[in-house]
Amino acid sequence: MRVIRRDSEIHDVSGGWFRARWHFSFDTYQDPENDSFGAMRVFNDDRLIPGAVWPLHPHRDVEGLTYVVEGLFGHEDNVGGPFGPLPAGSVQRMTLGAGAWHSERNASKTEGMRFIQIWILPDTPSLPPGVEQRAFTKDDRSNRLLRAFAPMAAVDRSETSPVGVHQDASVYIGSLDRGVEVRHELGTGRGLYLYIIGGRVTLGGAPGAADELATGDAAKVTDEPELGIRAEEATELILVDVPMHFEPVGIWAVRT
Repeated sequence: MRVIRRDSEIHDVSGGWFRARWHFSFDTYQDPENDSFGAMRVFNDDRLIPGAVWPLHPHRDVEGLTYVVEGLFGHEDNVGGPFGPLPAGSVQRMTLGAGAWHSERNASKTEGMRFIQIWILPDTPSLPPGVEQRAFTKDDRSNRLLRAFAPMAAVDRSETSPVGVHQDASVYIGSLDRGVEVRHELGTGRGLYLYIIGGRVTLGGAPGAADELATGDAAKVTDEPELGIRAEEATELILVDVPMHFEPVGIWAVRT
């Protein structure tokens, strides 16, 4: 089953120093039809003007995953940060388990910055807060689906290993040339959330409006054995693979 979400349907908010696209209920935006997707609670596409700072703010029982799309991503927290700026293509996980404060910022005074932030609900409550990050190059994700985040059990701590997540969830990034097709298998009971950062693709290799995604479009995919993605032009994309049924823990167990 596929549910296509067009760019024009995704919530758009601007605060002058930032612009954000909130795909699921977040802050003042409430959307009962898009409150979460399996173990993924938040998917935001954020832009900050040069030098802008998203002030320190608290969270708990969340795996905050960041993918830097453009510019230099700066980070600060109350458990060991700040960390050096991350360039485009980099990823970071901040475990906000037992509770922590963090801040996102544009580390450039002259260029804009864009990042995607995802909240994955963890499999264990009140985890010790911590940060892990890694810089991937464009070559690393060129014409393939690079697994940038993976369950802790699948992480070997090498320089090319994915960043670990405290949940049976993975995130893939790809930079595809025109005509390149990639495929991703879906396990039983799992769902994929595909977002086109830039470009145009056809899903499943079959033409037709319902199967074509362009810049800013997204798709929820469930109950399919695999998904084929063909780039109709140069395309940047991100794909989130999550369990659709899981046991909420911590503050989410209370709210469910």
